[in-house]
Amino acid sequence: MFSRRTLLTSASVLATLALTLPTTAWAKEPIPVVATFSILGDMVERIGGEHIVVTTLVGPDGDAHVYQPTPQAARAVAEADLMFVNGLDFEGWLERLAQAAAFDGALVVATDGIEALTFDEHGDEHGDHEDHDDHDDDHDDHEDDHDDHDKHEGEHDDHDDHAGHDHGAFDPHAWQSLTHAVTYVDNITAGLAKADPENAADYYANRATYVTEIEALNVDVTAMMAGLPEEKRTVVTSHDAFGYFAHAYGFNFEAPQGLSTESEVSAADVAELIEQIREEGISAVFIEAIADNRLLKQIANETDATIGGTLYSDGLSNAEGPASTYLDMMRHNAETLSKALSN
Repeated sequence: MFSRRTLLTSASVLATLALTLPTTAWAKEPIPVVATFSILGDMVERIGGEHIVVTTLVGPDGDAHVYQPTPQAARAVAEADLMFVNGLDFEGWLERLAQAAAFDGALVVATDGIEALTFDEHGDEHGDHEDHDDHDDDHDDHEDDHDDHDKHEGEHDDHDDHAGHDHGAFDPHAWQSLTHAVTYVDNITAGLAKADPENAADYYANRATYVTEIEALNVDVTAMMAGLPEEKRTVVTSHDAFGYFAHAYGFNFEAPQGLSTESEVSAADVAELIEQIREEGISAVFIEAIADNRLLKQIANETDATIGGTLYSDGLSNAEGPASTYLDMMRHNAETLSKALSN
């Protein structure tokens, strides 16, 4: 039996501990969230900060086009309160993963509200699309009713065996525009604030800081690209991932592959590209960090074009690389293009 004096002493100790422990010891646990690929994951981490724990499904140096979800990925999705996705049919494997994981959290579509670029069946022509808000259905409904998830990513009949080959009617690589990146950040911030209103002020403060950095970088990139001569503005890359960059800064990007790194390349397309490089005197081609660049190196050899450098398209580099954050990636790409094309 404990004496009354012992009980009083124990109560006093507990009270003292309660007063002296830091308030963080009593803080709410961080929210578990999932981001589908590294660029989006970096943006989510910048906004969420200490209030979230992010699991990124396709990590640095990974290729979302060929990604195969793992049991660990399904477990992370099942446990997540929010899942951040690019949308525009970028994640061809998303529907199956969400269903397998029985995901019942909120879905935040980062491209919601962006006027997407369209492309023809060969993936080499882009144009503005003014009805994008009608394309991805009503994304707000997804956050309130996840049972409608199968409507989000478009029609995927017979898609299981071809995930990543077909992006639908729109170019999904909207993060290649720094202007569109602000829309990504706005959607991420709104999603976090809705799920965690207690910390909404922090999310919006992080947003303000991040947007200031994005807009400052856009000024720098615009200046770098404006300094390049018109005859140097045709750029050859491995796959067609830079349409939004081209649209923003006045470039023409050509690629032997389409919008997916799994797209098949025809001999006729390669021959046509080689002829174009020769006729236009294109002096440099650029390899991509995530792509199989053997074909592009072969094209460079046949045309006497030089390899202008490595661009990051669909994923970040690891921490030791030059593109470990979204802002670092965009600056690296701009500086690589500027250096190679100004010679």
